[in-house]
Amino acid sequence: MVIDAASFQAAAAAAPSHMADLATFKQLLTEWNEKMNLVGPSALAEFWPRHAWDSAQLLKFEPKAEVWADLGTGAGFPGIVLAILLKGRDGSRVHLIEGTTKRCVFLNEVVKTLDLPATVHNARAEELKMTVDIVTARACAPLIRLVGYARPYLMSGATGYFFKGRDVEAEILEAKTRWTFDYSLKPSLSDASGRLVVVKGGVRAR
Repeated sequence: MVIDAASFQAAAAAAPSHMADLATFKQLLTEWNEKMNLVGPSALAEFWPRHAWDSAQLLKFEPKAEVWADLGTGAGFPGIVLAILLKGRDGSRVHLIEGTTKRCVFLNEVVKTLDLPATVHNARAEELKMTVDIVTARACAPLIRLVGYARPYLMSGATGYFFKGRDVEAEILEAKTRWTFDYSLKPSLSDASGRLVVVKGGVRAR
């Protein structure tokens, strides 16, 4: 069970350099959160077990993926965490896609400070055209909207990993009223009530 930095390092198989970068990210998040509302107080209190590990688990499922797109990346979960853990791996790149300009300023500061293999896009996800291995989103939107945002990436061959909670089945049923897509569910490694909706193949509008 991940409860602190040490148990996170063991679970994620993170190198000391990655842990140092994650600690700096946490510090920057704390400092910037005093100036703008990036995350709630619980996000800082539960940084390692809930947020860092929640993000890092994606690399357990897709260890060979190199190019990622994080839709609505917000304060950097999972995108910044992924970029830190992929740092130093040839060919790796994380696209951090965020529509709120002030959050992009923060994300750019983190990317610059830590010299991460990441690019910040201040744009709407569905307006960008890029080919990636994995498209992901956490706390971004209901699945019915999220599938639409991710559709261009999925149609270009990406696999989708979308974080959802205990209402996942209801969200899938709702999304199926608008979209036709193939999916599977994976249990979250960080939250017993959480699920990852894995979407592979094309998405068609009904």
